[in-house]
Amino acid sequence: MHRRRRTALALSAATLVVAPLLSACGSEAHPGAAAVVGGDRIDVATVQAEAADVRTAQQESEQSEELVAKSGQLNRVKLSGLIFGRVLDRAAKDAGVSVSRKEVQQIRSDAAAQSGGDEGVRTLMLEQRWVAPGQIEASLRQEVQLQKLARALGADLQSPAGVKAVGQSLTEASKALHIDVNPRYGSWDNQKVQLSTYKAPWITQVTPVQGQDPEAGA
Repeated sequence: MHRRRRTALALSAATLVVAPLLSACGSEAHPGAAAVVGGDRIDVATVQAEAADVRTAQQESEQSEELVAKSGQLNRVKLSGLIFGRVLDRAAKDAGVSVSRKEVQQIRSDAAAQSGGDEGVRTLMLEQRWVAPGQIEASLRQEVQLQKLARALGADLQSPAGVKAVGQSLTEASKALHIDVNPRYGSWDNQKVQLSTYKAPWITQVTPVQGQDPEAGA
């Protein structure tokens, strides 16, 4: 099957469709905050630390120059991901969806089996998603979360209608969180569920890992 032949965790531009827009209007009311989501701060220091971890991993790669050159928006990328994670948490909670540690371990094990071991997973995540080794668990948790959210909504993420349904769920969650972004990072788009200054292919995270049964762990 073509689906099983896809490279594990490979980005798929064709599925870049769904996305709720996070309304963001920076405010000086929260000094030191990169964003405020649902009343909780995401500090600038947190964003910078995430970006620094990725830079360190990139510099240790044989393709370090290329990886660094392609990730000039790294701080925005990490902030967009941190906000998206909280939006996804809210949407999953509203849908009664939870993710177990066992499910995350399983998807990582499957990915390792298909990618030449855990080193292969680390390489793919760093090169394709700008995810440092210490951030892989959180990224894979979101992948499981998106798949389970789609199933809870009766949506097929391989179809435009399914992508639209999940996108609507995320949009509603995003709006409910009243996201406020520091203007230095841009603004949050509730329809695209990402910073307006960065194109984040979040929907690619739901592409099932090669050989993984998308219904497993429901």
